[in-house]
Amino acid sequence: MSKQKNITKAVWILSFVSMFADIASEMLYPIIPVYLRNIGFSVLLIGILEGVAEATAGLSKGYFGNWSDNIGKRLPFIRWGYFLSAISKPLMVIINLPIWIFFVRTTDRFGKGIRTASRDALLSAEATPETKGQVFGLHRGFDTLGAVFGPIIAILFLYFYPNEITLLFYLAFIPGIFAVLITFLLKEKTFIPKQGKSTTGFFSFLKYWKKATPEYRKLLIPLIIFALFNSSDMLLLLKVKEATGSENTALMVYVFFNVIYAITSYPFGLLADRVNMKTVFLIGLVLYSATYFLIANAETNITFYIVFGIYGIYMAATEGISKAWFTNLVKKEETGTAIGLFVSLQSISLMIASAFAGLIWSIYGASTTFILTSLMSFMVFIFILLFVHKPTLEVAK
Repeated sequence: MSKQKNITKAVWILSFVSMFADIASEMLYPIIPVYLRNIGFSVLLIGILEGVAEATAGLSKGYFGNWSDNIGKRLPFIRWGYFLSAISKPLMVIINLPIWIFFVRTTDRFGKGIRTASRDALLSAEATPETKGQVFGLHRGFDTLGAVFGPIIAILFLYFYPNEITLLFYLAFIPGIFAVLITFLLKEKTFIPKQGKSTTGFFSFLKYWKKATPEYRKLLIPLIIFALFNSSDMLLLLKVKEATGSENTALMVYVFFNVIYAITSYPFGLLADRVNMKTVFLIGLVLYSATYFLIANAETNITFYIVFGIYGIYMAATEGISKAWFTNLVKKEETGTAIGLFVSLQSISLMIASAFAGLIWSIYGASTTFILTSLMSFMVFIFILLFVHKPTLEVAK
């Protein structure tokens, strides 16, 4: 099968949608903490804000993925999700009251929760079991390009207009709403909704665990354990800042990481299709373990660039491939719920991991935190290597 046939028009459209949406988000990623501090937010309040926002996104991913399966539609969730995230950008600077900021920031993350599972389910529907690695890899690559362009746009804008932070929030609306408009080029890919009694409770997606295939459950367990030790990338960037004393170095390392991630996502997805997803995913886990082990005592700029380059390859070898792997283990009409359960539990676990890592850091220091994470990720590697079977090309019946 040729590359042209493997990557459909809908996959390209979704990839560009994600890229523009991520440009909008990443334009503000390094700016939001500065803005919040300028309007009187304490570090504690910023932490609470981000925790509430991420919890909202995490839990809603499963709920809306399940809802999408129940009604047999994807596009309404995709469009509304991207729209809420786009409109939240300018709304954040209209009023600077804490309660308004909480509402708007949560709306942004709520939009992510609405769209994620449905978008990934639509990507899965546009692929065959033999091509899902490259489909998800291409999409992740374009999504990550947004994380390259966004910060660069912000840096250039603030270089020429250093006192116009508020204006940047309004400008971020442009790529955000452009992402929404592109979704109207998509056509609904109809499918038969889930059979049986529909459940609409907010936590009803958790019931999928009981009906999921054994292969799905066996993969989900180690990946959630891994997520419980996979803390926020902000801790890695904080290590760079503390070691080098330069915020610019931290930002440039972050951009470099995203460049490597973006350009290697599709090749690793293609490799996963040609070899198998388990092998590629395990390569990624080894690289993750190496990243955290090396950064524990890293001090120089060149070391940080090497470490973040390795980290970018890890992301390319695991992020999209894990979703592709899961979709090959479930029925087509249950894809939204299956992906939703995974990403919801993953999001909540990442929150717990970040809090736990912060605690360990404050008591025992950064090196202990990173070495512990490295060791735990290697344990997950051993578990998957020994107990999780290589994925077949047969979708669950």
